[in-house]
Amino acid sequence: MSDTLDNLAVNTIRFLAADMVQKANSGHPGAPMGAAALTYALWHHFLKHNPADPTWFDRDRFILSAGHASALLYSMLHLTGYDLPIDEIKQFRQWDSKTPGHPEHGLTPGVEMTTGPLGQGFSSGVGMAMAETWLADRFNRPGFDIIDHYIYALVSDGDLMEGVTSETASLAGTLKLSKLIYLYDDNNISIEGDTANYFNEDVAGRFRAYGWHVIGPVDGLDTDAVRNAIAEARLNTDKPKLIICRTVIGYGAPHKAGTGSAHGEPLGVEELAAAKEHLGWPFSESFYVPDKVKQHMSATEAGHVRQADWQKRLDAYTAAFPDEAAQLRSFISGQLPDGWTDGLDSLFKSADKPLATREASGKVINFLGRKIENLLGGSGDLAPSTKTVMDFSTIFSTQNPSGRNLQFGVREHAMGAIANGLALHGGIIPYGATFLVFYDYMRPPVRLAALMGLQVIFVFTHDSIGLGEDGPTHQPVEQTLGLRSVPNLVTFRPADATETAVAWQMALERRDGPTALVLTRQKLPILDRGLLAPLSAVRRGGYTLWQSANAPELIIIATGSEVTPALEAGQELETKGIGARVVSLPSWELFESQPESYRREVIPPEIHRRITVEAGRTIGWERYAGEKGVCIGLDHFGASAPADILFEKFGFSTADIVKAAINLMDSYSE
Repeated sequence: MSDTLDNLAVNTIRFLAADMVQKANSGHPGAPMGAAALTYALWHHFLKHNPADPTWFDRDRFILSAGHASALLYSMLHLTGYDLPIDEIKQFRQWDSKTPGHPEHGLTPGVEMTTGPLGQGFSSGVGMAMAETWLADRFNRPGFDIIDHYIYALVSDGDLMEGVTSETASLAGTLKLSKLIYLYDDNNISIEGDTANYFNEDVAGRFRAYGWHVIGPVDGLDTDAVRNAIAEARLNTDKPKLIICRTVIGYGAPHKAGTGSAHGEPLGVEELAAAKEHLGWPFSESFYVPDKVKQHMSATEAGHVRQADWQKRLDAYTAAFPDEAAQLRSFISGQLPDGWTDGLDSLFKSADKPLATREASGKVINFLGRKIENLLGGSGDLAPSTKTVMDFSTIFSTQNPSGRNLQFGVREHAMGAIANGLALHGGIIPYGATFLVFYDYMRPPVRLAALMGLQVIFVFTHDSIGLGEDGPTHQPVEQTLGLRSVPNLVTFRPADATETAVAWQMALERRDGPTALVLTRQKLPILDRGLLAPLSAVRRGGYTLWQSANAPELIIIATGSEVTPALEAGQELETKGIGARVVSLPSWELFESQPESYRREVIPPEIHRRITVEAGRTIGWERYAGEKGVCIGLDHFGASAPADILFEKFGFSTADIVKAAINLMDSYSE
């Protein structure tokens, strides 16, 4: 009876998924049909979760890294009792449904992360496992394992082909993240068909070389075989685990099983009917769930018992360790400690020596990191240059899981994905740092962080030709523009140390999306806030930094290191009898979020003479320069020379800005 019921449950999963795709006339039926048995084995026998409370903190995390198989995940969520009724299942891939084409975090209850770009789920799971390890080491006490859960993922051939998977798998093996258990749906098929011509490697040998415990291949169509493999994986306590499950894509479909056509298109009415007949499915109705399968697969009661048991342990823990429990609650809720900003506004003074904004950022990290104890981060092997080491803490490692400094190695793509995983897990505020030019290596996770609304802080230093002698390969020109093009990403390019402190404060306050801090290598004067705009103005993303005594006839708008020569130019223009206003615009996104009245106050539309100054692409700056304005920028690559020489040669000196202003005054009459 047990075997019969197991088979019935697995086929229910298969055909719910296939029916979804068929009704939508769009989607991927093959992977759900092939991986239904292995997913059932995991969810029914091992996964610790509570459908009534998808955010229970000590739940196991399940990531569908092969996000194209979303119909499989929706079937599991529906059958195990999540708030995903059958009407939503029937609206697969339709407008305003909770069952979109790829899983979306925050939309569908039980979806742990937005997946679809292959390799990202695999890689962010590594970040989740690092979070579990760090929190368990910090809060668990003998007899009180209140942080104790696994990170599971279903990964595909396509996932394992992506380069980011190699990066994160290597780091996971080095860190011995034993709470990682990944099930590899090894069906040897992708969109172009049989993978033999382009993915014919020894996957098991590769992962063993990374330091993983590899199990299999096992028969992924046999629930008992998968169940035994997962049980074995849970016994191994010193390595991440990869279970290789041999499956057949589109299993059960008489003519399409094992072929590329089962991957990304509906089976067709006749083939789907034939598959149901072939697997002995006795029901003619689409989207049919037998009553005994509903009862058998419901995880609500078991989830309630597990969470209630955990809550009892947490209550006892709270009585025994009240301070630790209070801090854990604050970490989970995202609440920042009282007084965390005290002293921040006086951290830098105009009398101090000039300071690169990367150095200022390092000082802020060390100042705030002592107060915000769940701030964790590191760099892609550039910490001495990005200034992102917390001097008071240690390096996170297998031997030292309490360390708050993360070493990602030369793995920018992995760093971004892992940071997303740390944020998704909860309890941690992550940051990751590299040179701005290497943003190109980590665009996918930055985009996903914005799409998921994650609080991740991306630190990008060496932000322009100010990098100097390393030359055009390392001098970013188009990268800041690229960051600004990402919806829901706040990009902040501060003009000095003071603006840098405000940028960090706002990034730590922001709970609904990531922040990119764009910082200089070269030293910049610390502007005198007593003579210029107040510090509070910085929070608005754009503000009038300085204005001449006489009414402004011209506005100079600048960001970052170019604000200082812009300010000097405005003051020189005043001596020539030209009224000028200098606007610092560190964040387009924050400025655009201000009321229109404020934006018109800072950049009055009636003042048509405007100059924008930024050492990067001028695309986009026309919105601030206006039709008659001038954009001073860099629409070509840089060169190898000292930074001051490059700024002079490429037209960013005070004299260049003054000259442009005078020409503008002469050529355009209001």
